[in-house]
Order: sequence, then structure tokens, then C-alpha cells
Amino acid sequence: MTLVLVAMLIIAALLYMMSGPRLITPMTILSASGALDPHNFDHRIIETIRLPRLLAAMTTGACLGLSGLLLQGLLRNPLGEPHILGLNAGATLAVILATALPLGIPLDGMARPVIAACGGGIVFLATIVFASAGKTGMTLLKVTFCGIAFSALASALSSAILILDDDTLDKVRLWMVGDLSAARIDTVGASLGLLGLALGAAFYVSTCLNALALGDDVATSLGVPVRKVRFIGIVAAALFSGIAVAIAGPIGFVGLIVPNLVRRFAPDYRASVVLSALCGAVLLVLADLAARLIMLPHEIPTGLATAFIGAPVFIVLVARAIR
Repeated sequence: MTLVLVAMLIIAALLYMMSGPRLITPMTILSASGALDPHNFDHRIIETIRLPRLLAAMTTGACLGLSGLLLQGLLRNPLGEPHILGLNAGATLAVILATALPLGIPLDGMARPVIAACGGGIVFLATIVFASAGKTGMTLLKVTFCGIAFSALASALSSAILILDDDTLDKVRLWMVGDLSAARIDTVGASLGLLGLALGAAFYVSTCLNALALGDDVATSLGVPVRKVRFIGIVAAALFSGIAVAIAGPIGFVGLIVPNLVRRFAPDYRASVVLSALCGAVLLVLADLAARLIMLPHEIPTGLATAFIGAPVFIVLVARAIR
């Protein structure tokens, strides 16, 4: 399965680099990978436009897939996804607040993904607290509906800030709809340290998720430190979501589709970490390719392309959960 996904990612990346308003041949791409010619127009397109956007799509897709995998495993909830549970909306709100308020914090480098991760983590914590209230405790539908409610609240606050602040709206207009055309390669590079930290946490948590799937009591009897694992897993999920939002804005449903697809082929969570990263990267590269090509010479936001695929999947999963 891993080799299949690697092959799919290579093919998707090649198609991505070739396709657009100006077609570029595989031989030109190969020659550019060997030595970039600054006087060659096709090489300049590859270097300044398509390669940075491809790397952003791969990184964002992998982060969303991993965030969804951790959320679904930690909550034992097939509807767990950063866009649905409020992480993306919280991360977006945090970045907009940091942009609008005179905090003196430069949003270059690592600050942007850290701020986004903190915002997403706070909203997700509120979701968990409210979903756990009452005699029944946290259930699949309660956490889903609370996540949708807090996501709507965070989105409403973001919209209110942008309505009142035209300068901030101009800065984040394209980014906040979830569009990779606004992605910057320096944000991807600055996120690599956080990405490595989140990956290490994900691999640690994945060794315990198989036991957690049997229930907290069984996992505790098997020696799994449930609270510690959940805390580390939630931090990692927030970091993945924050990195994705910092790079490309709030893109939904990738974290919903990928883990549900991967778990059909790899029930073991330890194998699912690598597969979810690869599958998420493939899915978002293809989604962004479709967003670029479907209305040539115009583009649609990447988030719209993923929503067209993800919304029907979400409806089917909710119907199964209710049934």
C-alpha cells in the first residue's frame, strides 16, 4: 500500500508540474531538476510558481490527513476532522486576530503556525469540554455537533473582524477561503521544525491507539497512560492543523476522508501514520490540480474542490452513525 501511494504521489506531482495555462513537458521538468536556467521561461514557472505550490499542497495534505487520523483515533469517532471539530476555524481566528490587533508579533517564520495551532487547540478544548457535559458524557454525535457549533462561532467572529477591518481583510482575503495560490514557500520552510515535532508525537501516540480503540479501561489495564497519550495526541493534532492553516488557510474534509480510507487497508494505527500522510498529500495535490484546471484560465479556491468531494462523504458517515 505504501509503494502504491508513493507511486501515485509521484504521478500526481508530475501531472501537477506539467499542467496549467502553459503546458510544460516532462523533459523540461527533468532538465529543470538537474539545473535551473534563469533565462528559460518554463524553468522560471517551475521554480517560482508550480514547485512551491506543489510542496505546499503536499505538506498541507499530509498534515490534514495526520490530524484527522489522530482525532479519529483519540476520540474513537469516524467523524473526527479538524475542519468539523473546530480546529481549522480556531486556527483561522487566531491568525486573523494576530493580524488585526497591534500585538507587535511578526507573522513570518514559525510564529504563524504556532499561533494557528494555539487557536485551534483552544477551540477544540472548548468543544471537548462542552461535549463531555451531561450524564451521557462525550458521545460521537455530541462532539460532532459541538465542534460544528464552535466552528461556526469562530468563523462568525473572524467574519466580524474582517468586516470592521479592511486592512486585515486585504491581507487574508485569499488565504482564509483555503487556497493554495496564496501559499508561501517560506511558511512551509518555517513549519518544518514544528512538523518534525508533531510527527514524533504522532508516531508515539500511534503505538497506543490500537489499545485505546478497545476502550479506556482496557487500555489502562494494558499499561497505556491514557491521559498522557490523549494530551500528546491532541497537541500533535493541533500542530498539524495549525501548520496546514498557516500554509493554505482552512481547507476542509481532507482529514475526514483520508483516515476513513486508510483504515480500510491498514487497521493498525502504527502503519496508518505513514499511509495517512501520503494519502493526504496525494488527495490535496489532485484537488488543487482540479481547482487550477477545471475553469481555465481561471482558478477556484482549493477548499471548494475538497468540499465538493468531502461534503457527500460527511453526509454518508453521519447517516451511518445515526443508524
